Amino acid sequence: MDNFKAVYKILSELEKQMDSPKADLSRFSHEALKITETRWAKYIEMMYDCGYIKGVEISEFHGDDIPYFDCDDIQITLKGLEYLQENAIMKKLYKAAKGIKDIVPGA
Repeated sequence: MDNFKAVYKILSELEKQMDSPKADLSRFSHEALKITETRWAKYIEMMYDCGYIKGVEISEFHGDDIPYFDCDDIQITLKGLEYLQENAIMKKLYKAAKGIKDIVPGA
C-alpha cells in the first residue's frame, strides 16, 4: 500500500469513529492495511509528531526495533481533519484535470 494511502486510511478511520468513545484499532491495524507492524508503527509515530493524531503514548524499548504504542485513547485532531479535507480536494482536482486531458486533444 502506498504510504500516503495508508496514512489517509488511518486518518479516515479515525474520523469515521469520532462518535465512538474509543477507536476500533482493528479497522486500521497493520493487518487491516496489509503492511508490516514496523511500517504501521512508523506511520503512527509520524502522524503523532505532525499533530494529526493525539492520545498515543510511545514507549521506546532499548534493543527492540518496534517501539510500544498505547493507542487506547487515539483520536484524530483538527490538523488531521484538515489533512483529510485538503487531500479530498486534491483528489477531486486531479480527477477533473484528468477528465479534461482525456477530452481535449493535445492536452
